[in-house]
Amino acid sequence: MKKIFALLFAPLLLMVLTFSCKNDYLDKAPESGLTTADVFSKYDNFKRYFDDIYEGNRNDAGTWRGYNIKNAFSLYFDFWDQKYTMESLTDMSDMGRSMDAQVIKAGQISAIINKMTYDQARRPILGSMFYIIRKCNLSLQNIKMLKDVNETDINDFKGQAYFIRGFAHFELFRLWGAMPYLTKVIGPDDEWDIPRLSKHETLIRIAADMDTAAMYFEKADLMRRDPGPGVAGHLNNPEQKRPTGVAAKAMKARALLYAASPLNNELGAKDWEEAAKANWEAIKLAEQYGYTLLPLADYKKNYIGTTYSNEQLWGWYAGTKAYNAGDLQGQVNGIFGGSKTGFSGECPTQNMVDKFETKWGEPLNTEADRAAAAAAGHYKEQDPYANRDPRFYIDIIYNTAPVPGYGTAKIYYETNNGAAVYAEMLDQSYAGVTRTGYYERKTWGEQSVKNKTTPQYTDPLIRLGELYLNYAEAANEAYGPNGAAPGSALTAMQALNKIRNRAGMPDVLAAFASSKDKLRDRIKNERTIELCFEGGHYYHDIRRWKDVPRIMSGTLYKVEIEKVPTSATYPTGYKYTRMPLPADRQVRWKEAMYYLPFNTDDMYKMKKFVPNEVW
Repeated sequence: MKKIFALLFAPLLLMVLTFSCKNDYLDKAPESGLTTADVFSKYDNFKRYFDDIYEGNRNDAGTWRGYNIKNAFSLYFDFWDQKYTMESLTDMSDMGRSMDAQVIKAGQISAIINKMTYDQARRPILGSMFYIIRKCNLSLQNIKMLKDVNETDINDFKGQAYFIRGFAHFELFRLWGAMPYLTKVIGPDDEWDIPRLSKHETLIRIAADMDTAAMYFEKADLMRRDPGPGVAGHLNNPEQKRPTGVAAKAMKARALLYAASPLNNELGAKDWEEAAKANWEAIKLAEQYGYTLLPLADYKKNYIGTTYSNEQLWGWYAGTKAYNAGDLQGQVNGIFGGSKTGFSGECPTQNMVDKFETKWGEPLNTEADRAAAAAAGHYKEQDPYANRDPRFYIDIIYNTAPVPGYGTAKIYYETNNGAAVYAEMLDQSYAGVTRTGYYERKTWGEQSVKNKTTPQYTDPLIRLGELYLNYAEAANEAYGPNGAAPGSALTAMQALNKIRNRAGMPDVLAAFASSKDKLRDRIKNERTIELCFEGGHYYHDIRRWKDVPRIMSGTLYKVEIEKVPTSATYPTGYKYTRMPLPADRQVRWKEAMYYLPFNTDDMYKMKKFVPNEVW
């Protein structure tokens, strides 16, 4: 653990400023001549120092690599050379190529955990989050040194520092569990082996930092950074990558939802009540400042095809990505990227596809569910993609789906003289070809070797749609389906239906509205569909719900599709067969897998800080 806290110990006098965007002046010798006063008293120097949080790099054997807040962004995590996503570590999806994702799902991570702790060539989430926590604390400690700066700018810096400090602690918490909550700079003579807080207290501290951030943003008149809808400059502020007061209240609400969840709850119903109130407050504030749910026609603008959307309360614009960009090798399959060996590609499982309801609102999660929907005339096992939730067609590439440049997706085989002949999108010469029968569409961008577009990518770090789902979950647990937080204009059911109706789905069926236990499952399912393949939500949700042992002990399924003559039995001309994925693509759940482990050499140094169990 000492290695982690060593990131917090570098003496302040070694923190010097250069004017190269590539140089990490925290690691430079002091020969530049800049003193502590030079760095923190002048606005330009202070801002350059602080902005290292967003875009800073560190020298890794002569190569400058990202060591900043982006390491905690789900989309940035997807853009790495290990070619797997957070979703592929769950039952939601499988990766085309069998690489680290399958190793982790099988319950082995210790040999590769450094890629997520310190390895600057990969995604050093652990190290970089502690690094930026230190930068926030140093900024807050020294901001009084700033001269000739107006109060608005000072309040903006304070708001950002409290927000980013809380955000970094939250991301550490989600992956590694409770941590010491660092609110001051730790010096070389201070105790470094600090005990962990409880999970609940960690989240309460995060919520408090977000509240403080919102206070300073409000003083700076920065509840949002761009003008609202209909005003010149809307969604086009050059500072839009920075958080705001609305985002701070939303993150507070998210933290309190986690505090109320079964994995972290300490106060029973009271925790759920506080989460419901905080999420309602955040919703009202977002609406007050002009944020809205996008209509279904613009739904994809939340994450692709534009810089920012008016549903995003805080987002990261990642720029444009071509069909064959290296960043996309974990999301886009080689068939689309034109690479037989390099790309992997995220492939939804049949388990995930079954979560999309019929357009009439019937669940299809289980065999019994599907039989009931079939009895109602709303589902056919041999015409499985008809009449589904509209988001299914936005999120999933399925056999016969329309695909630009390809006409329709051909994910099938036919039998010719006893041998299988594979169609275009099941071409076995591609190492990353789907093993599930599906490809992920939501963040794909429609680009390929046959449609060489270059879409814009944005990570919706938190959006208004999530807040309605957060509120629905908390209000249902605290007050029941038809209950509401004090002062709220929405019941749990109404908040849930607001998200469903936006997607073109009917209200939750009455059969699931009679109790909080029945509605709970539909809220979880709705959240999974609405937020799939973004934000890493599902990975964390199934853990905070404590559903992960059941989910990850189950069987992962694929669909095998054979082209056959059209008949009454096979009305589409395809035979769909559910089958388990191969054994090397199944999961092995261990209780230790709730949290990531630390590096082995760190664990030997821990005394007061109790380490996570090694997988």
